[in-house]
Amino acid sequence: MPQRKRYLFVCVNRRPDGTPKGSCAQRGSVELHAALKDALKDRGLAKTEVRACTSSCLDVCWAGPVVAVEPDGYFYGRVTTEDVPAIVEALAADTRVERLVLPSNDFDEKTAGPALPTEGGQP
Repeated sequence: MPQRKRYLFVCVNRRPDGTPKGSCAQRGSVELHAALKDALKDRGLAKTEVRACTSSCLDVCWAGPVVAVEPDGYFYGRVTTEDVPAIVEALAADTRVERLVLPSNDFDEKTAGPALPTEGGQP
């Protein structure tokens, strides 16, 4: 198996219900990871170009689901399964989906933008 050009680390960490900052898994990251894997495979990128991997906490829970794109060194945040086609298209074109790239203020919970709802409907 050749080394791939990029690795997508999808946080699938799950915290107990009621944890104030929530978790990526409570916001759909497990389903997101599965959708990314399927879309990459369908596009023919999975075996040679991009691997979607699961990750534990990436420390930006409030902006989850979060995907770290390596070795490029940026994070996608508040990603939903509806974003998967745009992400895969950008990877194929060697670009990124700017609307999903986390800005520097999102790495601090105090200055971050709003969170997506969790499975129970709470942010």
